[in-house]
Amino acid sequence: MASDQEEDEFLGFSDDEGDGTNSDSDYDDDEATQNAVSEVNAHQIGDFEQNQQLPDLNEVGQEYAQECEVGPQHTSGISDNHSVPFLFDLNMPTQQEFPPSPIHQTETEQNHHKPRTPRINNELRLEILLFLLLRKEKHSDELIHGTNRQAVIKFGYTRKTIRLIWQRALAHKAAMDSYFYDSKYHNCGRKRIQVTYESIASIAMGDRTTIIDLARMLNLSPTTVWRMVKRKQIKPHSSPLNPGISEECKMARMKWVLGLLMDYSIPNDPTYYSMYDFIHIDEKWFYLTQKSQRVYLANNEPFPHRKGKSRTKIPKFMFMAAVARPRWGQDGQCEWDGKLGIFPFTDAVAAKRTSKNRVKGTIETKPIKSVNQIATRAMLINYLIPSIKEKWPPHEGERVIYIIQDNAKAHILQNDQEWQQHYKQDGFTLILTQQPANSPDCNILDLGFFRSIQSLMHKKMPKTVEDLSGAVTEAYNELHAKTLSNVWMSLQYVGNEILKHKGDNDYQLPHNKKKILEDEGNLPEQVKAPRWAVNECKQLVDEWRANQ
Repeated sequence: MASDQEEDEFLGFSDDEGDGTNSDSDYDDDEATQNAVSEVNAHQIGDFEQNQQLPDLNEVGQEYAQECEVGPQHTSGISDNHSVPFLFDLNMPTQQEFPPSPIHQTETEQNHHKPRTPRINNELRLEILLFLLLRKEKHSDELIHGTNRQAVIKFGYTRKTIRLIWQRALAHKAAMDSYFYDSKYHNCGRKRIQVTYESIASIAMGDRTTIIDLARMLNLSPTTVWRMVKRKQIKPHSSPLNPGISEECKMARMKWVLGLLMDYSIPNDPTYYSMYDFIHIDEKWFYLTQKSQRVYLANNEPFPHRKGKSRTKIPKFMFMAAVARPRWGQDGQCEWDGKLGIFPFTDAVAAKRTSKNRVKGTIETKPIKSVNQIATRAMLINYLIPSIKEKWPPHEGERVIYIIQDNAKAHILQNDQEWQQHYKQDGFTLILTQQPANSPDCNILDLGFFRSIQSLMHKKMPKTVEDLSGAVTEAYNELHAKTLSNVWMSLQYVGNEILKHKGDNDYQLPHNKKKILEDEGNLPEQVKAPRWAVNECKQLVDEWRANQ
């Protein structure tokens, strides 16, 4: 057991504290107190059974201290009934369990986190080399005395770093090679797992439909495969089901695209027409709602509950849309958005009887039972022609306009008798033209315009069939003219892909960074076709005609 003097020195007490004397009674009292505590512990604590609560040792010591009076030797302002203070809390952990006080820490211990020298980059490494080259001795590869010290002071790096840069330059000079100052920092750390093209391509398509399946086939973890997808080492793809293309259809597609090229530009510089005299029309079903609608909710927000009479018989309307190419001014402002209108195939019918929803005679909107040639002819004559005469830019004057449609049975041809009575009006000559069969990528509406309208329409979430017609019309009018203009540009790039693949449709829709080209001022109004593809397709079409 340590002496009382060592204990006082440990706690920071000196011999001069108190009354200034060290009498023998002080030591006697301390020994008596310690013996009394040990006796109290012996006769009061004794043997304890398991799970019995132990007494507070501080309380035991204080109780005994109150019984012991302070001796007559203590005369410096201490009363007779003053209790002896304890220097330790017997219920607290030992001193070693507490962290050291910052007061007793040295300056080195408090500031042991030195600021790290920033990692040297390639530009600074080259700057240091140029600094050393200007201070080397003539006709020798030795540096002038003190150059390393000057470089250390100027750049703040160690002599070893400066010396390694110089030795690396000397090694490149000895090998008669140019100085390569790139860092090798990218080689440090754990190396990424590399997956070859053959290891993925050799796996069957059915065994790599999900990340987990692909990871199992590659003997990797799903997280590793997911990181490869994020780094674009593995490309996810949704494979659409394309229509089958026969040889006759391939020839028709090539002839169609070749017809879109200006005759005088072939074969030296094949270029597409501006297509300002084209109108694309098509029909599409618009449903009142989707079977599954994705939304984002706040925390603890109740889930929206949607109801319908049937999941398979959702109310729907068919619409006919007509668009032309937008016109842009010299200052980049839109002069005409190219939208001629979107028209529903519906009838206004009076209710025949009273029900819980409406009374008899209420006008209701009902879809046309059958969209046939009679309905499409009436739509063209009663809606499309008046819209063209009303909205077509007046400064372009009289001209021939080609109305392009698909090969649906409900569409009429140019030689239709009733159409022949209306296709020439107020200086406009309207020519009905059919696009190639099984070629939705040759129509502006199927190429991307309908998809944009449908996305905007479902954001409005109509509740009734009357709201559906208004939501589709609002989405059609809200769509920006730049979106429609970009689809017209995509049609010309699709024509290039048709020529490159000899009329087939085994290609991905091209993305030619139209936004970037527009920002740079390099977006062309008329796209050029590859000369070699045009010449090969013309030769194939001529051979096919000769064999017919």
